[in-house]
Amino acid sequence: MQNISHYIYHPTRIIIALYTRLCNWLPDKPYLQILFFLHFGKFIHWKNPKTYLEKLQWLKLYNRDTEYTQMVDKYAAKQYVSSKIGSEHINPTIGVWNHPEDIDFCNLPDRFVLKTTHSGGSSGVIICKDKSKLDIKKTIKKLNKSLKTDLSKSVREWPYKNVQRRIIAEKYMEDESGELIDYKFYCFNGDVKCVQVDYDRFTEHHRNIYDTKWHPLHFTFGYHSKSIYDIKKPEKFGMMLDIAKNLSKDIPHVRIDLYCVNNCIYFGEFTFFPESGHKNMAPDEWNDKFGDWLILPSKTVLGK
Repeated sequence: MQNISHYIYHPTRIIIALYTRLCNWLPDKPYLQILFFLHFGKFIHWKNPKTYLEKLQWLKLYNRDTEYTQMVDKYAAKQYVSSKIGSEHINPTIGVWNHPEDIDFCNLPDRFVLKTTHSGGSSGVIICKDKSKLDIKKTIKKLNKSLKTDLSKSVREWPYKNVQRRIIAEKYMEDESGELIDYKFYCFNGDVKCVQVDYDRFTEHHRNIYDTKWHPLHFTFGYHSKSIYDIKKPEKFGMMLDIAKNLSKDIPHVRIDLYCVNNCIYFGEFTFFPESGHKNMAPDEWNDKFGDWLILPSKTVLGK
């Protein structure tokens, strides 16, 4: 449960939370327009969007390749990615279940990760480092809550609508940092423009951003850097770039999330709408720069 101060000191968040719960019956276009205004005090220029955050909303309406549904499914994506870059880059699935109550915790290893297949980010993730200390009732409760979330309604990320809702267990991984640093590659038609590095994700989430030469870029998107120079470039960074380019080929925009553990590269997930386009980019010039990188495709589905 989020800290109550999250809402007390930011009353707009209360309005947004109520809006996403009470008004999700609205058609996509007006729903997204109002939600964008609540976040930024601005309206989306649907006919000629310029900024990155506007264009992400446009993509929700007008770029609907049905293949995206398989790509955001945390279970089905493994087969898709394996066919593209090889199974050695896939963290094997230990088990898959339709309901949290079906999980046989006794047969799971001492360390593992549970994920719901349809949720974005870490909202449906359970990291277990010591099974003897795991609160199983609390785990089942969190997974059931995650299974009820629907990003296709709350923020209109349509690829999640038809994902089969399941729970998967994966091997626990950590890198030399003692955690699992997330390397997120921002790709535009197969061209990587920058890399977002997330760390301390389950304590005090921090984020550094670099160009493809590993030079720090001095802007923020959602989270701040703790120390912009404290993340070492992975030894196989060049291979990670190649994988990101391969997986993002012919896609107008997608973020490819990868991990690097013991010099082995593992696929994380596809993210088509980073932060759902609802976090500030500061300074704002980066919103324009990303917008220039994102060349909108022809419409594939008309908005509602």
